[in-house]
Amino acid sequence: MKRVIVILVVMVMSFNGFSQEEEQEQRSVIQTYTPSILLKKGQWDIKWFNNLYTETKDLFGPNGEKQNIPRNTFFTSTVDVFTGVSNNNTLNVGLLLEFRSNVIGGRNALDVFSFDGERGTARSGFTSFAPAIKFNPIKNVGNFTIQTAFHIPLVDNETEEGVFLDQDGFIFQNRFFYDYSFASGDWQLFSELNTEYNFGEQASFAYNSLRLTPGVFLSYFPSSKFTVLGLVQHIQLISFSGNDKGENNFSQNASIIGGGAKYQLTKALNVEFLYSNFFRGNNTGLGQTFNIGLRALF
Repeated sequence: MKRVIVILVVMVMSFNGFSQEEEQEQRSVIQTYTPSILLKKGQWDIKWFNNLYTETKDLFGPNGEKQNIPRNTFFTSTVDVFTGVSNNNTLNVGLLLEFRSNVIGGRNALDVFSFDGERGTARSGFTSFAPAIKFNPIKNVGNFTIQTAFHIPLVDNETEEGVFLDQDGFIFQNRFFYDYSFASGDWQLFSELNTEYNFGEQASFAYNSLRLTPGVFLSYFPSSKFTVLGLVQHIQLISFSGNDKGENNFSQNASIIGGGAKYQLTKALNVEFLYSNFFRGNNTGLGQTFNIGLRALF
């Protein structure tokens, strides 16, 4: 009888163990590997993200009044590559690459994909790269991480013939990530604070300034492979001083609301779509963004 009881206990424990393993395997990358989670040693995370911002209104001017402007469109494509390097999953290293294409003066928004370099209306090219690290500063809080990157510009002139491409100064960036999964498993709250200190080139419009971008994202998972989300963000540019000519001493801000979805295409690959709207601001454009990203984790 004792032998039978022992066998039954072992079977129950084994079944429970297999159930937990199966449950873990059913969790997708979009559920498990949020930006707050570090990679294991030997894992690779490659993300290709594309952002198209287009505007026909702004709040510039002496009185900060909303005004209509010819359409301006700015396309940014980034590739972020990270890998785990520590045995205890506390450190990732990576490289960030950025490409931009901008068109102004009322041109069609999709002209950013023409890459024609038309004088006075269009510019494009690789604009920066950044070595980066990602680490967990508090051992007992595994879902809180910091990503630090140093962006090195590849742009000689920010503006040529009235067309802005990207800033030609350096950026020291720190992004703070934290997420919380609710007990039901269907809801997840993700928060981020992005800080960027701009320096190094006094001619840059952003010289000696700090950009702060807090954001909150709430996700709902109808299934492990699909999620819909809503987001709220705020951008605040704080200028500490102008350049040696007394220029560029200004501040700007904008508030953003939006939403999107993510879908797990395969065990390693997922796709995301995001839309956002700049519904208020100061010394800034009032546009909207359309985003698509692909992420591979293996």
